[in-house]
Amino acid sequence: MARINLLPWREELRAERKRQFAGTLMLSVVVGLLVSILVHMTFESQISNQQARNSYLQSEIKQLDLKIREIEKLEKQKEELLNRMQIVQQLQQSRPLVVRLFDELVRQIPSGVYLTNFSRKKMKLSLKGKSESTPRISAFMRNIQKSQWLASPDVSGIKADKKSGSVSTTSFVMTAKQKGFKKPKKSNVSSGGKK
Repeated sequence: MARINLLPWREELRAERKRQFAGTLMLSVVVGLLVSILVHMTFESQISNQQARNSYLQSEIKQLDLKIREIEKLEKQKEELLNRMQIVQQLQQSRPLVVRLFDELVRQIPSGVYLTNFSRKKMKLSLKGKSESTPRISAFMRNIQKSQWLASPDVSGIKADKKSGSVSTTSFVMTAKQKGFKKPKKSNVSSGGKK
């Protein structure tokens, strides 16, 4: 005899499909929640790592700023020291010029002329003095003109003084320029002979 199933199989099939759908839906929800939690944790980790990097970079930038300020301060000190060294070097180079100037003045002053006041600003000289006669002042100017260390004599005033005893004197005011020290030029003569 044939068996006939009279049970409501369609309802059972529907109920089974509903259970499968609910299970699949629950599994999808759980997987979706896990994925969203995992993505959230990954992003949070990346954000915290980036914040740690940013704070490290900011601390390094602060240290570099301090070092830059220190370097700028050292550069200023270096510039000041170089300026001081340059001034000292100029003084060292001009020291022989002062000695040479006094030596040259003594050599160029003719007899009968003497200086009462002497000043120098940079390379300009101001000379005040007395002379027994005006030709001696002219001789003094010629001597300055011929000198290799002095140049450009210019008398700005001559005044005859009162006679004191038997000697009459003349006062004068003169300016001149001091020539700078020149290094000797290198000769073009080699040890083998002239070129």
